[in-house]
Amino acid sequence: MQRSTKQRTAIQQAMTQADRPLAPPDVLELAQATLPGLGIATVYRALKAMAEEGVLREVHLPGRSPMYEVAHHGHHHHFQCKQCQRVFDVHACPGNLAGLAPAGFVVEGHEITLYGRCSDCAVLPS
Repeated sequence: MQRSTKQRTAIQQAMTQADRPLAPPDVLELAQATLPGLGIATVYRALKAMAEEGVLREVHLPGRSPMYEVAHHGHHHHFQCKQCQRVFDVHACPGNLAGLAPAGFVVEGHEITLYGRCSDCAVLPS
């Protein structure tokens, strides 16, 4: 486990306050409110280390670089706004999807991403 630093503390606070998956540049922007001198290389290093420690979890969505979210959430899915590109947690699951797999296949897990407009963008004309 790495020692606590002001950089890691600012990054952890940004992740906790956002309470949704963030890309490293988004983490940088939020954490700089607390620590203006924070750099993107430090953010990348800290996010990688925190994911390896199990504090954060990587989120992989099609066509995007990895994002990060706090790891204390259980199994859940995501919603990506097609207008602002932000990603949000969906704390629901349709359950066992094994019946959708072809005969003879073994489902070992699943991830579902919903797409549309978030509550902020839904009120704006598309």
